[in-house]
Amino acid sequence: MICQTCFRHCQLEEGQIGFCRARKNQSGQIVCCNYGYLTAMAIDPIEKKPLAMFHPGSTILSIGSYGCNLDCPFCQNYTISRQDNAAQATFVLPEQILQIAKNHKEDRMIGVAYTYNEMLCSWEYIRDCAKLIHEAGMLNVLVTNGTASQMVLDAILPYMDAINIDLKSFDAKTYDSILHGNLEQTMAFIERAVQSCHIEITTLVVPGMNDRESEIDAMTQWIASLNPDIPYHLTRYFPRYHMDTPATNISTLYRLKDIAKTHLHHVFLGNV
Repeated sequence: MICQTCFRHCQLEEGQIGFCRARKNQSGQIVCCNYGYLTAMAIDPIEKKPLAMFHPGSTILSIGSYGCNLDCPFCQNYTISRQDNAAQATFVLPEQILQIAKNHKEDRMIGVAYTYNEMLCSWEYIRDCAKLIHEAGMLNVLVTNGTASQMVLDAILPYMDAINIDLKSFDAKTYDSILHGNLEQTMAFIERAVQSCHIEITTLVVPGMNDRESEIDAMTQWIASLNPDIPYHLTRYFPRYHMDTPATNISTLYRLKDIAKTHLHHVFLGNV
C-alpha cells in the first residue's frame, strides 16, 4: 500500500510503519497508528506557536503526539518528533480534548493548537478534534512543516483558523539533502493555505545552512508575492539533536530581519 499523506508516498508492506512512525499498513489499509496518543499537552500563550497577529494575548490548548515525516538534524523538539514515544503516550479522545478546552475558557482560552510534533502525520485526529472545536465556537491552530498532500489539505483546511508553517529554506538542495524534505510541496501548501485562513511563516535560522542574505531575500520576496502582510518569524537556532553548530548569532538575525522587511510588513524575531 502507498501512503498518500505526504511527499514520501511510503510503500508499506502489511504491518510496516512509514518513515514518520505514525502511519501503518494494517489489513490492507493505511491507518494512523498514533491516533489519539498524545505525548504533550499544555496551555500556551498564542504567541508561543508562534502567532504574532492572531488573537494576541490569548491562550490556547496545545497538544502533540509523536512522529514526523522529516528528519532535520537540528530538530529543536526531537524528543517528541523523532523518537518513538508510543509507550509514553496517553490516549485522549477528541471529545476529551473538547472538554479540556471548554474547562479552561476562563483562562482566555480560544481553542486548540495541533503542534509539538508533525501532527499532520495523524491528520484524521486533527480533523475529528477540529470539527468538535468549531462546533463549540472555538478556534483551531496548526503548526506544521507544510509537506502534506492536497488530500490532507482538503480534509483539514475547512476547520483551520490559523496555521504557522515552517519554511525551513528556500533552496531545493537543502530540503533534499539536509532536511530530507520537499520544498516544492511546502510552497504549494503555503499557496493553498493562504487562501483559506490566517497564516504566519517561520524560518529557523541555522548557521551555514539557510542564513545567507540572498536566500532570505529571495524567500521573503516570494512570500510577499502571495501577500506582503503575511507575518514572518525569524527564529534563533540552538544546538540540538544531531547538530552541534553554535547558536545563531543575534546580529545575524537582526541583519536578516532588515532584509525581510524590504519585502514584508510584519517581521518578528524569536528566541533572542
